[in-house]
Amino acid sequence: MKIDIERLKLCREKLGISKQAASKRIGLSQPAYLRYESGERNPSPQMLKEIARALHTSVDYLVGTTDDPSPNAFEVRRDEDEELFLVVERAVNFDQMQKKRLLKYTEKIANNNHSE
Repeated sequence: MKIDIERLKLCREKLGISKQAASKRIGLSQPAYLRYESGERNPSPQMLKEIARALHTSVDYLVGTTDDPSPNAFEVRRDEDEELFLVVERAVNFDQMQKKRLLKYTEKIANNNHSE
């Protein structure tokens, strides 16, 4: 799969981060990242997944099979955000009604944060 370099740049810029910061998030050297963003090299499928995760988008968006830049998966690590990890761990077995209630509650919290 060939990465769309314009979309790669757009995702990085949308996050407001430098090329150096993007390379660090992905776990690459800056020269390696620059080769992807310039189109000099194409990432492997595994590296493409890492890039999408780090830039909060999807592989499908980066390769041009969808125009929706939203990620289609999130990774929540206990060692990086224990509270969120525990919420997801508990919610994974919720029934549909419980999931809807949790979503409404999180939307309410998010809206309260934006109004402060």
